[in-house]
Amino acid sequence: MPSQPPIRHALLIHGAGAGGWEWNVWRDLLHVRGVDTLAPDLQPSPQGIEATTLDDYRDQMRAALAALPRPRAVIGASLGGLLAWLCGDLADAMVLINPLRPQPWAWPAIPGADAAARPAREWPDLIAWRRHARLATTRAAMPDADEAAILYAQRRWRDESGAVLRRALAGVEAPRPACPVLCIASRGDEDVEPQLTARFAAAIGANLIVGPGSHVGPLLGRDAARTAAQAADWLSAR
Repeated sequence: MPSQPPIRHALLIHGAGAGGWEWNVWRDLLHVRGVDTLAPDLQPSPQGIEATTLDDYRDQMRAALAALPRPRAVIGASLGGLLAWLCGDLADAMVLINPLRPQPWAWPAIPGADAAARPAREWPDLIAWRRHARLATTRAAMPDADEAAILYAQRRWRDESGAVLRRALAGVEAPRPACPVLCIASRGDEDVEPQLTARFAAAIGANLIVGPGSHVGPLLGRDAARTAAQAADWLSAR
């Protein structure tokens, strides 16, 4: 039986309030491994960020992934993980990094999940992360990053749609994709509990890597290159 061709293309989907820039380390590592990457910025609705919906982001990412040659992977972090799941039928492999989860695995649907892990925050229509970005708050969100990465991120956070986060955190329904899935969880993640990511991975039959770091650590922390290399090793074995 002939071997399957290797994955040479990947769509990288960033998290809420960020941009394609947060994949810089991963893009360099994957390029060295022979994988061409596309890391677009999620675009707001023409009516403005307050009018932007999860469907707007989903449609953008599905179009971007469908344009890549096969075999292709989709890699998403946080909100981008949920968007990757919503593109799963178009992918040949999927990597989910500290992802927001679809139904029936969203808060608090995972059996035995701690109710304290459920996000209780109410999001305004416009989440002004760009306007309120400060070095101190960025440093607190990136405890495993160096000062250069913290300054770089602080200058690039963007505002986000509250409607997108409200729907994403409530959980959306989408079938489990047929492609292989890798989940990556950070032990120090205070936004997406690593225990819940592990339960989700077990429920869907995904591979799991648990490592150190914060919610954004796998992309922006000191161990980002090592984590990207682990994901690249996993992709090369598909």
